[in-house]
Amino acid sequence: MSKVALVVGGGRGLGAHLSRRMAKEGYAVAVADLVEENAQQVVASLTADGYRAMAVKVNVCSETEIKTMVGQVVKELGKIDSLIYNVGATISAKITEFELKNFQFLLDVNLTGYFLCAREVAKVMIDQGIQGSIIVINSKTGKVGSKFNPGYSAAKFGAVGLTQSLALDLAEHKIRVNSMMLGNMLNSEMFEGLIPQYAIKLGIPESEVKKAYMEKVPLKRGCEVEDVANVVAFYSSDQACYLTGQAINITGGQVMH
Repeated sequence: MSKVALVVGGGRGLGAHLSRRMAKEGYAVAVADLVEENAQQVVASLTADGYRAMAVKVNVCSETEIKTMVGQVVKELGKIDSLIYNVGATISAKITEFELKNFQFLLDVNLTGYFLCAREVAKVMIDQGIQGSIIVINSKTGKVGSKFNPGYSAAKFGAVGLTQSLALDLAEHKIRVNSMMLGNMLNSEMFEGLIPQYAIKLGIPESEVKKAYMEKVPLKRGCEVEDVANVVAFYSSDQACYLTGQAINITGGQVMH
């Protein structure tokens, strides 16, 4: 029986790429997304290429929907060997202008959703005796504070602490938990949407924002989806069986601690 990967936030962009990579690695893949149509499109592409996959709708701000999602995956695919939490959101503003509702929203999506998904999947892994892997797609902003990003940075720092705590909680069950600390994905929809705000933050024209961020990276380029997929595939595999509680930099050298 093939292993099963649940990719939460797998319906587009990096998540869709990770869904396909896990399929190529031999996993049956459950693609979960807030927009069910996006998940279904990824699954249609995977099944057309001969991979086993299923789509499921989930709002990670809802404990009930997360429980339902995990139940659906186990019912259809039998188990969960790997959880990849790829849901993220950011809102950029100076602290004096940052609204509480936005701060709470970012905590809900970036941190609480990760906690709930990890908790429910861990229950399944423990019940079935699976020595599984839990991975959160995090950000370098979880190691180094970011100007005008108080909500996002707080949630990402929190996810590192949560990862370490989960790793300690689940070590006796041989379930590993790790956090991927991504550099700026300059070609992503999220970054593109933030360019106007970043231009204001840096005091430069929007056309110069990507170059400015690229110059901060020793390897002089942004983080690409394949950079992330390569590390995720390794940390999900048995080759990483002695690695847990880690916050792995995928930053081109921009962050080194």
